[in-house]
Amino acid sequence: MIIAALAALLAPAVQAADGAALYQQNCAACHGASREGALGPSLADASWVKVRPEQGALAKFIETGSPTAGMPAFKSALAPDAIRSIAQFLLKPAKGAGAAAAAPTNYPELANFKLPPGFSMAVYSDKVPAARGMVVSPAGIVYVGSGAAGKVYALVSSKGDHVVDKVVTVAEGLDAPIGVTLMNGALYVAEISRLIRFDQIDRTYDKWPAYEVVKVSLPKDKWHGGKVVAAGPDGKLYIPVGAPCNVCNKENEPYAKIFRMNPDGSGLEEYARGIRNSVGLAFHPVTRQLWFTDNGRDMLGDNVPSDKLDVAPRAGMHFGFPFCAGGVLPDPEFGAGRSCAEFTEPVAKLGPHVAALGLAFNTGEQFPSQYKHQLFIAQHGSWNRAQKSGYRVGLVTLHDNKLVSDTVFIDGFIQNDVVIGRPVAIAFLADGSMLVSDDFGGRIYRVSYQAPPKKE
Repeated sequence: MIIAALAALLAPAVQAADGAALYQQNCAACHGASREGALGPSLADASWVKVRPEQGALAKFIETGSPTAGMPAFKSALAPDAIRSIAQFLLKPAKGAGAAAAAPTNYPELANFKLPPGFSMAVYSDKVPAARGMVVSPAGIVYVGSGAAGKVYALVSSKGDHVVDKVVTVAEGLDAPIGVTLMNGALYVAEISRLIRFDQIDRTYDKWPAYEVVKVSLPKDKWHGGKVVAAGPDGKLYIPVGAPCNVCNKENEPYAKIFRMNPDGSGLEEYARGIRNSVGLAFHPVTRQLWFTDNGRDMLGDNVPSDKLDVAPRAGMHFGFPFCAGGVLPDPEFGAGRSCAEFTEPVAKLGPHVAALGLAFNTGEQFPSQYKHQLFIAQHGSWNRAQKSGYRVGLVTLHDNKLVSDTVFIDGFIQNDVVIGRPVAIAFLADGSMLVSDDFGGRIYRVSYQAPPKKE
């Protein structure tokens, strides 16, 4: 396990429960749902380098961690009996875990998801491990980045019937490639410390295409190091760089900012600052303004600060970090002598610890007219809150850049207090239906609309 996955790993203290369930909640993000390995090593057998295959030794290792290996300590995050349950589970043969994690032929849990009337949700693909950023090409191919797997996938519906019949690995061995976008027929992929480009991607995706490294220097920090990238309507690429910390003052360094550049990496310039960790960028289809999510700092309690939705209609705006948290709260470490009124106010406060990530404006014709040009936001879900928050897709209704309402559009990614999925990114297909990526379940969901029959 590595620092980049801390947010997914350091859950609140819990009582002992089924070891397999605890493993899925706390370890699968790095070691794989079937213990096959991803960012962290495989745990499918007992041939481990750093610890003896004994319950006591393994529990001690989970408790204290290994900084050199990027493995965090769980002693303050999980109760001792919960740690022992995970250790006991890991000593069992992995075959059972793999069978439990295998994709089912149907999805009964979908019946428990809640959407507005007329909307339905189906699994578009369940073969994209740790699915993160998505982009849809003019040919209808869905490109998906997978940070944990280090891969980029292409999802193809050959018959155009919204059934994915091919999942092609475009590239592998990459460093947390969570961000993808398209520009001039090329697929851009954001890794932690570099940006790469696959030219003429729709023609080459299934031929192990070569890529070019875009000549731009990006920080290598793992903490908030995962990067998204978006093609702007001005012909430039936009990419955020998160703060390498929970909270710190990096005003004079290339952190906590959004940058933009030319497609070849030249002309890199700061566009906005005071942004702790944005993992979602979108441009309004009419105003062409940049909108983005920003995750609030941790360790101030369950209910503060809020994650934010912001808009940057021009370059040079400051959004408060590290001096102001959640748009309203002077930071207890860095806010002395500063006022939140100095900084750009958020359009919406999305809730504490909801982990607002990807967002997208609806520009299609399938959804009812009231959804046109409105904003959908994936909330990945809390990791350090006693009562989980987020784990849903929200709908933000806007008028003249002002918040009208913030409501739940898809609910059900937690069922009976069990995590079913964690939404990450949102995209729209040509027919106007919505795709939602889920890095917990390794799925892409498709949401479509059909008007309910009229009552006689």
